[in-house]
Amino acid sequence: MGSGFFGLDIAIRGLYSAQRQLDVVNNNINNINTPGYSRQVAVQVATTPLALNDGTGMMGTGSEVIAVNRVRDEYLDYKYWSEQCTYGENKIKSELLADIEATFNEPSNSGFTQMLNEFYNALQELSKDPSSEATRTLVKQKGITVAKYFNNTATHFEKLQADINYRINTVVTEINSLANQITKLNRQIYTIELNGTIANELRDQRTVLVDKLSSLVDITANEVTVGTLPNGQEDKHFVITIGGKTLVNHFDYTKLVLNQRNDKLNPEDIANLYEVSWEDGNELIINSGELKGYLDVRDGNLGQNGSPNYAGIPYYISKLNEFARTFAMAFNEGFIDADRNGLIEDDKGENVLGHADGYKLNSTGGETEPAGIRFFTYIGDDGAAVDSLTFIGGATSKADIREKYKKITAANLAVGMDVINDINNICTSGQAGKIENTDIISSLIDLRDNSHMFAEGKPEDFMKSLVAFLGIDSQQAKRMAESQDNIIKLIENSRLSISGVSIDEEMVNMIKSHQVYAASAKMITTMDEVYEILINKVGKW
Repeated sequence: MGSGFFGLDIAIRGLYSAQRQLDVVNNNINNINTPGYSRQVAVQVATTPLALNDGTGMMGTGSEVIAVNRVRDEYLDYKYWSEQCTYGENKIKSELLADIEATFNEPSNSGFTQMLNEFYNALQELSKDPSSEATRTLVKQKGITVAKYFNNTATHFEKLQADINYRINTVVTEINSLANQITKLNRQIYTIELNGTIANELRDQRTVLVDKLSSLVDITANEVTVGTLPNGQEDKHFVITIGGKTLVNHFDYTKLVLNQRNDKLNPEDIANLYEVSWEDGNELIINSGELKGYLDVRDGNLGQNGSPNYAGIPYYISKLNEFARTFAMAFNEGFIDADRNGLIEDDKGENVLGHADGYKLNSTGGETEPAGIRFFTYIGDDGAAVDSLTFIGGATSKADIREKYKKITAANLAVGMDVINDINNICTSGQAGKIENTDIISSLIDLRDNSHMFAEGKPEDFMKSLVAFLGIDSQQAKRMAESQDNIIKLIENSRLSISGVSIDEEMVNMIKSHQVYAASAKMITTMDEVYEILINKVGKW
């Protein structure tokens, strides 16, 4: 059956098993606050029994701990990673769209609507007394305020686009860093586990890195069996893919690279934006994650020019440009393309009196042509507003004049130098030398309620529609982020309920293992007494 010390051997094995159990409990308790730590359990089994010499059966030989495993539900990990990327995308969009909303600052006492009101109120006061120097100065200043609103808004968008471009650089750098760290851990895990040992702590570290990676870009992460090891175990490699292309192939990874664009994706873009691709030149295809959130907001122009099918910064800049050009042309020329056919047709009421059709305050009455002064122009290369002559450049036909307004953007909209230098150049009269005539300023005031100026309606309707569209997108992104956050929290709670360390549970395990240890120690003491009696008594015979 065994040696005479068979019982002592069993007791010693029990002592060792209890010690291992206590060591695992101790390790769990000490890592209760370690991020990503998975609760570990000792796998204890009965050792091989021995057959009794008299053939009456088998005698147990005690127990041993054959492994220490991490408690993990891989399905919950995969679920967490798939949901995390959606949350990352909507969180970024929610934050950036909130910034854009703050830029428009509507409704407020300093937003577009208020400034337009003040501009038209000044025009209304000027219609009452066209000769008032104070009112003319007020009209000029309020016009400058309207132009500055668009200038500042466009400038903020450009700065925001540059900031997002920098963040994209940061995200790509982080993705590459995480991929590199994961490959290093893969090597360590692979080396350690070749002999059958499970690298619990290293696997926990890898899971934490994959958690971070999953918020940045949509990934698929799996352990793939690629063959069989010499010891008969499955040869598994940890693989991470993005859009079907491998980012991490166990021991190696493929970098993402940033290249500055030679050509703008959208006309409204700032120069030298980054294009993200694989280092082998292949296109990077992503469907969600923080990186997609940044790219959509930075480049999105509802699919135009190959841009993301999303309303991002280029879309809002293009809409502001559209407003600045359309409003300036209507105010200056009286041109209103009501049917959006690209033509200004008199028989459709698309050509009303504009500022360029008026006469100066100091008109002598001998003029045969209107002053041709444009109230709104653009800022030239020298940083100053251009005058009407420079702006129009000799154009006479409606088509040629319309072409000139393509130079105007939200970023460069300005009150013309003619008006800035001389407020008498604010034209209110439609007749030479007739200061009491208010045909021009009346027509300018009527533009405010012209429902044909924009497809959306009046100038205020255009901006209200734009802000409302932005608000819907912003609220949707916010709701999606909140919804995904709740889902992720549920998954994380499920992960913690399985893999997290419970101090109460560990205390119970500690007491149980301590009792087993004490009992095994007592058994050793008892066996010692038995053997002492046996040796001392029997040895004297």
